[in-house]
Amino acid sequence: MSHSHSHDHDHDHAGHGHDDHGAHDHSDDIEPALQSLLWKQIEFEKIITLNESETDAGVKVVEKTWPQRMNPDPVLTSDADEQLLMTVPFAGTVKLHSILIRSSDSDSAPKTLKIFVNRNDLDFGAASDLTPTQVLTLSRTSEIQDLPVKRAFFGNTYSLTLFFEDNYGADASEIFYLGFKGDFTRLNREPVEVLYEKAANPKDHAPIVGINDMAAQGRSGM
Repeated sequence: MSHSHSHDHDHDHAGHGHDDHGAHDHSDDIEPALQSLLWKQIEFEKIITLNESETDAGVKVVEKTWPQRMNPDPVLTSDADEQLLMTVPFAGTVKLHSILIRSSDSDSAPKTLKIFVNRNDLDFGAASDLTPTQVLTLSRTSEIQDLPVKRAFFGNTYSLTLFFEDNYGADASEIFYLGFKGDFTRLNREPVEVLYEKAANPKDHAPIVGINDMAAQGRSGM
């Protein structure tokens, strides 16, 4: 499937109206355990979003913290059509439990989300043609959706590619919050590398002072 997206970033979003749900009491909403929120483990500077109408809008939405989840701005809006493709890398290995998302109760709410694990090379054509790790159907709501994944498929995740394939009928899709829950293991290969390097290249390391001299003296004295 060929898929062509033109990117015109000169859009004026001042006319976009977003209902402010500040009057609603969200104290009883989903409250994920803070230790399960994978926010600090996201490599924000490496996030890539295709077909976003405003540069870095995808990054800004993912950067929202849990207390900022109901904020109307910033918002990620698609550009050429309703599709969005975002790759989110982590600073280590993740065991993903669920994806948190907030869109809106409107036609611009994304509907079909296809998730790919550890695929940093996808464009819209590949995302459309390949079999995803899991497919989720999103609701048309302005509340936070906590979408569980099949944990057996997400136990060794270092990046997620999210393909928002369609929405509920609007020309563009909008996402206001995007978060992740799971367990995290930091990548720390340095001790392993040092161990192997020392074992494999012992001559590269300075010998203990005096050992060679003592050996030489012992041989000369014999």
